[in-house]
Amino acid sequence: MGGPVTLQHFLMVGAVLFGLGLFTVMTRRNAVGILLGVELILNAAALNFVAFEHYVAGGVSGQVFTVFIIILAASEAAIALAIVLQVYRGFRSIVADDLSDLKN
Repeated sequence: MGGPVTLQHFLMVGAVLFGLGLFTVMTRRNAVGILLGVELILNAAALNFVAFEHYVAGGVSGQVFTVFIIILAASEAAIALAIVLQVYRGFRSIVADDLSDLKN
């Protein structure tokens, strides 16, 4: 059907994931939607690290960076969702435009 999977294939998937994540962060007004976009961006970075490690470097450094990205994403999600829950308790909304009232 097709040839072997190369580094360019992984980079294209990573670029699509990054683009979708960036589009999601820029267009969503809901805080949870913005968090999902950030997760897509982090997953694109992790995919690129593993692909470069496999096709270029040949060591384990890409996998180590990917584990750090996964830990960062998990902690970011936990902390951000806790903040979103507290904001919802106070404002009864998680729309990012409504959060400008926090400055006062």
